Amino acid sequence: MQLALVLTVSFAVGCLCQDKYTTKYDNVDLDSILKNERLLKNYINCLLDKGKCSNDAAELKKDIPEALENECEKCSEKHKEGVRKVIKYLAENKKDYWNELIAKYDPEGKYRNKYEDLSKKEEVAV
Repeated sequence: MQLALVLTVSFAVGCLCQDKYTTKYDNVDLDSILKNERLLKNYINCLLDKGKCSNDAAELKKDIPEALENECEKCSEKHKEGVRKVIKYLAENKKDYWNELIAKYDPEGKYRNKYEDLSKKEEVAV
């Protein structure tokens, strides 16, 4: 749930602002991104340094490390809902993308261990 927590923050979050992440991208339709292979791949490629980043993907990419480290404390509830949705989708439907993201953002398994209980609670097999 670790990387996904931030990863989904990936899609829903934005830039860092004072105490919270921006709400600028709160109305992004995550379902349309997840269901569109081309869009999803563009986000994934951005996060993996394999392609260009849209503005929102670049902000997400920038925020992922901090969000993973601090348990998404700067995330709004809407961000957290988005993170859960994206993580669950990637872990269950796009295992290759999920594994690549884990390899990049959690190569030592630090966050996987940290978020293990939350993953179980959310019923996400990560």
